[in-house]
Amino acid sequence: MKRILTFLLLASFAVIISCNNSGSTNNTASESAEDNSLQKVKDAGKLVLGLDDTFAPMGFRDENGEVVGFDIDLAKEVASRLGVTLEIKPIEWSSSILSLNKGDVDVLWNGVTINDARKQQINFSKPYLNNRLVIVKAIDDAAINSKDDLAGKVLGVQVGSNDEALTADPASKNAKEIRRYDVNVNAFLDLQAKRIDAVIIDEVAAQYYISEKKAPFVVVDNSPLTEELYGVGFRKSDEKLLAEVDRILDEMKADGKAAEISQKWFAKDIVLK
Repeated sequence: MKRILTFLLLASFAVIISCNNSGSTNNTASESAEDNSLQKVKDAGKLVLGLDDTFAPMGFRDENGEVVGFDIDLAKEVASRLGVTLEIKPIEWSSSILSLNKGDVDVLWNGVTINDARKQQINFSKPYLNNRLVIVKAIDDAAINSKDDLAGKVLGVQVGSNDEALTADPASKNAKEIRRYDVNVNAFLDLQAKRIDAVIIDEVAAQYYISEKKAPFVVVDNSPLTEELYGVGFRKSDEKLLAEVDRILDEMKADGKAAEISQKWFAKDIVLK
């Protein structure tokens, strides 16, 4: 009888310990899954922004080598209202999503087009800018007047940026060749040298480049390949940081700061309300 009682007591004790340990494990898992993305940025005292630093006018280097641009000014104001500084980190844009998900940067903020392929891997803020993917040709080129005229032509596009949208458009299927570039500037240099027939690029970047460089190019009117929306990219797990950035951007739209920044770069307010 004593042996039986002893056995039962030991068995009960083991069950209690097991239950306690199980609860502890579950609590630990719950704690590790907790979203501390916003607090992490605040504790670090900085918001790390990943970008392609050649994408004017969104984020690029000026004549002094400083990274400037429309997105940079927006992000600096957001960081200030978060109570942190903005750290700008140029990255290889073709692997930008990998850099974000590895934790190398906190956000991707550089005219990032919202599309279904990217939404499978990252989350986006509310859209803050409308943009179109357009065709840029040499000013003396009379052969390309619509996307239907891209048949048999050699096209240039930035890898990891607009190549997905170009490839998805039926008009690209009849192109002779699609050449992919690390940066848009190299595509424009090849266009000027007539090594390619057209560049497929975001309209804001195209118009800025043509204006600033006095480049002998034109945007093909009324023939966008896509209508696009820009958003800030976040890791899937960083919902609290995303929500706070969205809140601040809404605040900036309401108090006129976003419009002020837009006027600086585009001479008009093009920010989505």
